[in-house]
Amino acid sequence: MGDTGLRKRREDEKSMQSQEPKTTNLQKELGLISGISIIVGTIIGSGIFVSPKSVLSNTEAVGPCLIIWAACGVLATLGALCFAELGTMITKSGGEYPYLMEAYGPIPAYLFSWASLIVIKPSSFAIICLSFSEYVCAPFYAGCKPPQIVVKCLAAAAILFISTVNSLSVRLGSYVQNFFTAAKLVIVAIIIISGLVLLAQGNTKNFDNSFEGAQLSVGAISLAFYNGLWAYDGWNQLNYITEELRNPYRNLPLAIIIGIPLVTACYILMNVSYFTVMTATELLQSQAVAVTFGDRVLYPASWIVPLFVAFSTIGAANGTCFTAGRLIYVAGREGHMLKVLSYISVRRLTPAPAIIFYGIIATIYIIPGDINSLVNYFSFAAWLFYGLTILGLIVMRFTRKELERPIKVPIVIPVLVTLISVFLVLAPIISKPAWEYLYCMLFILSGVLFYFLFVHYKFGWAQKISKPITMHLQMLMEVVPPEEDPE
Repeated sequence: MGDTGLRKRREDEKSMQSQEPKTTNLQKELGLISGISIIVGTIIGSGIFVSPKSVLSNTEAVGPCLIIWAACGVLATLGALCFAELGTMITKSGGEYPYLMEAYGPIPAYLFSWASLIVIKPSSFAIICLSFSEYVCAPFYAGCKPPQIVVKCLAAAAILFISTVNSLSVRLGSYVQNFFTAAKLVIVAIIIISGLVLLAQGNTKNFDNSFEGAQLSVGAISLAFYNGLWAYDGWNQLNYITEELRNPYRNLPLAIIIGIPLVTACYILMNVSYFTVMTATELLQSQAVAVTFGDRVLYPASWIVPLFVAFSTIGAANGTCFTAGRLIYVAGREGHMLKVLSYISVRRLTPAPAIIFYGIIATIYIIPGDINSLVNYFSFAAWLFYGLTILGLIVMRFTRKELERPIKVPIVIPVLVTLISVFLVLAPIISKPAWEYLYCMLFILSGVLFYFLFVHYKFGWAQKISKPITMHLQMLMEVVPPEEDPE
């Protein structure tokens, strides 16, 4: 009877809370299923349909290729477990940003937000949308390459659509994510099931002598990891939306533990499926691996493959936009970017200015449209900061012992991931030096100049320029500063 009365009182409290007006803050509207969908939806994007060819070209044999895919999955899972400790210890949105702030102070945190806002996140968004555009255009230009202007215009339209959806509603953005995740899991299932059926029928000749001709130099392995990890990127995305996750202590690690091993299993099985119908040479000659697979296995219905690959890539783009908008929101809230970027839409309760800013920068990246250079920039900068963040976890074990850690990973895991990150950053530079790495490093370090001019010293002339801009944008977009949490 007492339990019934207590349950009734809780229900009454919930009903009273539901009738109260929502404050202009990010709302806790995402459950476990949406969390898993964001991880799976962001990781399974254009990568698995592009990277198999690049990984194989660096390993030159089927056996090492499959091992690299499995190793990338293990690394992503270990990295995500480290991020789970960070995410439950410091429950603030913005991913690496608040962790770097707590571990090292404002300058490394600012450099991360600077690099992320201008290079890492927009270039990733642009690459995914360009991949989406190429897959959509392919059926209309059979036998020839689609015109670049068509590809770029369609990619820009995709950025506009995704930015609009995420600016309108948190819930609408997560519904769109759930739909595209379901769609991409359909094409993943089709490829895996088809491959397993072919395997059961005895199509195993391409796995004979699978280590013959393998190229196992340090440079080749590091470049194979770069391409494989591009397909896995997104393993840390759930940490960007911790503030909007219901019961984060439970749902954050659960979403990681379920989501990333699911992706790893899918990737390995998809690669096995590709090799049941293509030799290593044929796969390297294929323009689009998944489309070639579809033409050979699903011939009358081979149009399904480019359609669902397009769904997969736009789902990844949506997940990236959904989480990166929160990164810009946190940087603005901390005073490291224009204050208006931290404002919340009065009507929609979304970080609309941050998402719009992100969409504009991503659209600018589409203009040059050099995907290879963008991937080089992205990979180098991303793993530099992943390593720095996980090193910060080790540092805080000694400097911030008072922090509560609902999840605590063995110290060997962050040490191992940090060492691998150092290898991934240095090995490509040593094995195959390129100007992109130097430009990227110079660009990241140039953020120090902006930090001292606009953040640390806050010169009066800069404030005179930014205040009227902020005021006009606030009125135009109907946005307000986020309210302090009453708790």
